[in-house]
Amino acid sequence: MDRRSFLRNSGFWTASVALGGLAACGSNEDSPATPAPQPATGSNWQFPQSVASGDPRADGILLWTRVIPASADAVASAPGAGDFSIRLIVTAADNAALIGTTIALTGALAVDSNIAVYARYDHTLRNKVSGLKANTEYFYQFVAGDIRSRVGRFRTAPAAGADVAELRFAFITCQDWTVNHWAGFESLANENIDFVVHLGDYIYETVGEAFQSGAVETRHDALVLPDGAFKSGTSGAKYATTLADYRYLYKKYRTDRRLQALHERMPFIATWDDHEFSDDCWQDAETYDNGTYDAGTGTGDNTHQTDRRRSANRAWFEFMPADVAYDETTTSFSNVRIYRDLPFGKLAHFVVTDERLYRADHVIPEATPGTGGTPLGSVGARYFVPADMIAAAEASKMSKVAAGSDSLAPVSMLGTTQRDWWKKTMSASPATWKLWCNEVSLLRMGLDGTAAVATLLSLLSVGTLTTNITTAAGTLGGDVAQASALVAATTAGADKTVATTAAAAIAAAIGASGDPVAAATSAGLTTTQANLAVTAYRASAAASGASAQATAGAQVIAFGYMKPDIIAKGAASSFVGGLAGALAPYFTRFLLNCDQWDGYNAERKHLMAHLKTNSIRNVVGLTGDLHSFHAGTVSDDFDATGAGTPVMVDFVTAGMSSDSWFKYFTDATTGSLLSTLVFSPLSVAVSGVGTIDINFNVFDYTLQRSAPTLDQLAEQARLPIRRALGAKGVTEADLDAKTNEALATLKSTPAFSGNLLGLATQLASLNSNPWIKHMVSDAQGYSLVTLKPDGMSCVFRQLNPLVGTTAPTTAVASSTSFTVARDVVAVTRVS
Repeated sequence: MDRRSFLRNSGFWTASVALGGLAACGSNEDSPATPAPQPATGSNWQFPQSVASGDPRADGILLWTRVIPASADAVASAPGAGDFSIRLIVTAADNAALIGTTIALTGALAVDSNIAVYARYDHTLRNKVSGLKANTEYFYQFVAGDIRSRVGRFRTAPAAGADVAELRFAFITCQDWTVNHWAGFESLANENIDFVVHLGDYIYETVGEAFQSGAVETRHDALVLPDGAFKSGTSGAKYATTLADYRYLYKKYRTDRRLQALHERMPFIATWDDHEFSDDCWQDAETYDNGTYDAGTGTGDNTHQTDRRRSANRAWFEFMPADVAYDETTTSFSNVRIYRDLPFGKLAHFVVTDERLYRADHVIPEATPGTGGTPLGSVGARYFVPADMIAAAEASKMSKVAAGSDSLAPVSMLGTTQRDWWKKTMSASPATWKLWCNEVSLLRMGLDGTAAVATLLSLLSVGTLTTNITTAAGTLGGDVAQASALVAATTAGADKTVATTAAAAIAAAIGASGDPVAAATSAGLTTTQANLAVTAYRASAAASGASAQATAGAQVIAFGYMKPDIIAKGAASSFVGGLAGALAPYFTRFLLNCDQWDGYNAERKHLMAHLKTNSIRNVVGLTGDLHSFHAGTVSDDFDATGAGTPVMVDFVTAGMSSDSWFKYFTDATTGSLLSTLVFSPLSVAVSGVGTIDINFNVFDYTLQRSAPTLDQLAEQARLPIRRALGAKGVTEADLDAKTNEALATLKSTPAFSGNLLGLATQLASLNSNPWIKHMVSDAQGYSLVTLKPDGMSCVFRQLNPLVGTTAPTTAVASSTSFTVARDVVAVTRVS
């Protein structure tokens, strides 16, 4: 259905034309105006969710509000209020001082319209204003009887073909009401920007989920769905299932004054992700359970909930200020089209996609039986998926498509129609910068399981090797370096007697400035054994103190010999030992998140090939979903030799409040061997406070982060320590001092300066995803973009954590800046 047909079937759309002051209610520009209901009168009115604007264009904007009787509850529906009309006024006169107040606007009016408000749309209204001047700041206000809404502001887009020197905006995502805090909205409202791109997860459909059990600011009370369905059995977490549920969530979220203030000051360009309907959804299917599996066809399917999907669609349309098409008459779940594009002169072109409503099922359905015959579940289908398995499944699905049909259809995220639109839009865009408002990450996020397990087992062996070296030193007169050489040789298979003789020969040769390797081979070691023993000896001798010497020697043995042996032999390595059975499935290459573009690789390659073949430059992804900060380049084929050719850049912003990606992996791996690849438990004593415990993030090094210095490692602990101190009751005024004290203590602790620094260094050596140039997986925050004809900058603003159950007074903890030069597919960190 095309846009005009959508509008023709929608009863929830009004328009105002500047200067004429006329309001057309109903279907579209070509229809006669529908008579408006009687005007609201008196003072019994309120605007409980304030006002909002969206999708700025050169000649107009979409304006939104909700108005109900003052006696009604702010988040309950008020059908008894009936239908009525209110007034909309818009002016270009400077009313900046009035933003967020209910004081009457001043100045000549560009728009003065009567707008219908209908009970059947929960008394929300969406009014499209046209006929405005390009690149102009306007102020607007709604009036119901004697009551005025707060004043809102927006700026129209530059005219088509206009030269634009600079454009500033933010992009945000993932704002869970039930965890952490929303101080970031207040900070963002004070940034020098013109609009906000929202990449989805504006609401979370669940209440009481495990990931929503963390600390939350007290100003956010508990959510209570009007209806709701239990996710499992008759107790525990619930999810939104009716229109009333979804409406309630939008209304409740929008009662937060900080989010209201942001909407009042900035237009939004919004899309959705999964939680506006259901976690990791596709089309009208939920993925809370594994679904069903058909052994005859070898395919799986999830539970389809068409009515629930339609309710989610309608609530989003009612409450988000987006100029999109919606059809309330069809019975299809695909009754809204939110993919669209917005040009900003010759400088920028925003291409907004919908990556949920048209996507095919995950390439490997959750119900697919694993080697044990039980369903894979989310792990193995969506998360931690063997790369070879998903590649084979994708190829199999594509091979079964009839000749002449869309071979990408069964493995597509965008769907055929939207994909063709995306390609045409990108090809035809005259703008310098093409900004793809993209819900899920385009960056490959893989892990070589063999190298990771080898690193893990080597790390675990350091303690035992250190003990063995210390014990051997006791028989060698306390000579730890010589003991390190002895243990190194025996670990590599040498006879102990021969190794003892060789260790002494190495010591003598080094003391006489001779050739220690030759001395060791003359004593009976192989060349491999001799080289390892000499390296261990030198590393141990260079350390200060017996304990550090033993650890240094142990690390050489673990990472210089054991790790390469495990990588070469896999589960057959003698160093895997009794863990071979448990770890055997991990000796392969994995993709960590196949709900994102890694799970739809064929279509990603197709889109990237389109950019490359047609020389479409300066494409930048603005991405949400992942609850972490990432910056990197996207290749035409990550599976090609050398990982292919970079064709675009992707910036992934952390969630505004949702718990981090790191937190999810920490919870998932706690109690297993794999936890060593994700976090390291630390305890720190702080005067006047006691001992605080944190899980130090090493996940970033496992996936892609450079080896740190000691100072860099300590700085990474700052916010987790601050969070832990706040939870202990330390006031915000004392947090910096106490945090610095804890960091100084950590840096002087061998377990941190030695063991943890070594761990981070070893994990960084995996070099898992070299195209990712920056990653912080344990973060909340937002991102700012400054766009110019010759380049762009992107700043990641990371937020301070809760102070107990109170949002921090200073919201922003740190900022990290990047640049992208025009016509260069690369990300450069500048601070």
